[in-house]
Amino acid sequence: MDVQERLSFFAALYRVDENSEQGMMLLYLTIVALCIVVYKLGFAKKLKPLQSLVIYLFLFAGCTVLSFLGIVLPIAEGLVVAAAILVIYKIRLKREQAAAE
Repeated sequence: MDVQERLSFFAALYRVDENSEQGMMLLYLTIVALCIVVYKLGFAKKLKPLQSLVIYLFLFAGCTVLSFLGIVLPIAEGLVVAAAILVIYKIRLKREQAAAE
């Protein structure tokens, strides 16, 4: 079985199989950015700066594991879908709130 056939979309896009160091860094940064977007859109509350720092440190650590899984599993793709759904939800929520006023 060919390795390229098993790669997820973003892993294949960043050519993790050919240039592993740069490809993994790009995959990691993509997953971190998407996790931050999903966190901000869906789960973030107003926190103290130190609490936010702890949240983001754990987010960065968790994204390390997710980036290794993201080579063959559609982790980044799922985060893109989650972000899109949350954006649509936020837009509809704002429209409903504006209509209620």
